[in-house]
Amino acid sequence: MAEQQSHAVAFFGAQFERQIAAHEYKLNPFEERALPYLSGKVLDLGCGLGNLSLAAAARGAQVTAYDACEKAVDDLSGRAIASGLDVWVRTANLKGWRPEETYDAVACIGLLMFFARDEALAGLEAVRDAVKPGGVAIVNAMIEGTTFLAMFDPDEHYLFKPGEIAAPFAGWEILHDSTEEFPAAGSTVKRFRTLIARAP
Repeated sequence: MAEQQSHAVAFFGAQFERQIAAHEYKLNPFEERALPYLSGKVLDLGCGLGNLSLAAAARGAQVTAYDACEKAVDDLSGRAIASGLDVWVRTANLKGWRPEETYDAVACIGLLMFFARDEALAGLEAVRDAVKPGGVAIVNAMIEGTTFLAMFDPDEHYLFKPGEIAAPFAGWEILHDSTEEFPAAGSTVKRFRTLIARAP
């Protein structure tokens, strides 16, 4: 597991360094889709550079943000302090994370596919369990059909099967559900499913 974490963190650490140097803090399409649903007490799991966290806080949310990449967390901490926004951020290995409290909204974008199957599926349930009644879960992860695998350790990742992302949210109100494919390096593709659901 340590090797997988190191590989993924190194991959994204290098990417984040480039983005920080270039001041590239634009929301990606998944974050733009999630933002309108983030209000009240918000949890951003795998926050990366924290663009979504800051955008939600700018709209009045009280945000807790976790990521495994120290470079990203340090940069977000500095930007949050400079902006005076309500963002509490810390470095955390999110494999095995389970909620100790609940939130009005939980965003988990581009994280769970970095865990082996059992932990990836347990992570979905953890997101579900972190949402207050009437709150919203936003989950985005790579699914089967993805052929761009450069960021993964071969033995420690999981491409979700159709239906697995939605399964823990049975009985919830589905606010958004989409599958999208994007071209990637070397004629490969990234295929994502995004689910936004409201708890009963």
